[in-house]
Amino acid sequence: MPDTDKTPAASDTEIETLAEFDTAVERTAQPEHAGLAGYRVQSLDLTTRTAALLTTDTAGAVFLGCAMEPDAVAKVRADGALVFPPVPHLPFDPYRGALYSPAELFEGLAAGYERTPDALSYAWFQRTSTDGDIFSSMLRSIHDDAVSDALDELLVGARVVGVMGGHAMARGTDEYRGAAVLGRTLARAGFTVATGGGPGAMEAANLGAYAAPFDDAMLDSALELLGTEPSFRPSVSRWARAAFEVRTKWPRGGTSVGIPTWFYGHEPPNAFANAIAKYFANATREDGLLARSNAGVVFLPGAAGTVQEIFDNATPNFYESRGTPTPMVLVDRAHWTETLPTWPLLQALAKDRPMAARIALVDSVSEAPEALARLSGPTG
Repeated sequence: MPDTDKTPAASDTEIETLAEFDTAVERTAQPEHAGLAGYRVQSLDLTTRTAALLTTDTAGAVFLGCAMEPDAVAKVRADGALVFPPVPHLPFDPYRGALYSPAELFEGLAAGYERTPDALSYAWFQRTSTDGDIFSSMLRSIHDDAVSDALDELLVGARVVGVMGGHAMARGTDEYRGAAVLGRTLARAGFTVATGGGPGAMEAANLGAYAAPFDDAMLDSALELLGTEPSFRPSVSRWARAAFEVRTKWPRGGTSVGIPTWFYGHEPPNAFANAIAKYFANATREDGLLARSNAGVVFLPGAAGTVQEIFDNATPNFYESRGTPTPMVLVDRAHWTETLPTWPLLQALAKDRPMAARIALVDSVSEAPEALARLSGPTG
């Protein structure tokens, strides 16, 4: 049995930066913190920390994808630490300790989107998703678990509102502008905006959150600039470059989260979510996005994916499996009662249950923030 007085608390066991590694090594000089037992060191280049590794007891530690000099690897393994070496020739890091940034996923965009880590990861996924190779499956699972861990760390204490909607909503339209204003309104009210991280309505909401710290004219100008490339089809490269032009012209925008998936890799992530939790497993991504939207979800017009998200969210609200039902606001009465008549079924599910006080249908996106606030009150 481990000595609990010498084993770090669970919240302190992950080492994701060299500074954290150095601090942990310094602590080993104290008798109550002898050795690195219980620590998990994630995806660090430790080739400059060879002396520390050779002189520190690493028994009971786990090194995930860390680069080390050969003598350091031999010594760490001899101590009894578990060492999962870096996997060569992958376009992604399965052991990553942080979420993606837009710059990371779109690195190399100047040479064409197909050369970026995002596109290369999708190509790898297409090659391996059905080949039955358990090693590839393991890498995807480790990656997605690492992303979930980083996402949870980011959102501790945050009031998260999910904004769902279709990828087909084009820049330059009134609908896109409305979704952007919604994202800005929510961010200015202190919420963390979370979307599916893709184009269309998702990009618009992330753009709005990005625009929140600036004056209102900034969003108007950004929308005009983006309107020159309305869609990611036919050219993801031009579509993405327009977004980075906005980011360059107005740096240090507001924060939001995008949670896309390589399962729908033909839809690129948008560049306005400053923290991107991109998954291989769409089911993990869908459930995680909705589960983390603890302050409610706004559903903009969409198609099959958005309908699925509505009922993925309705199910735990129906059974109260996550506690008190969270608000659900559906935007565009005609869309959700005529085009895709989802609202009548949602009402039928909610009848005589606490979730009935947590659902609303509004005509326009401008009504969504007030509806969200109203639904957030006690159910009685």
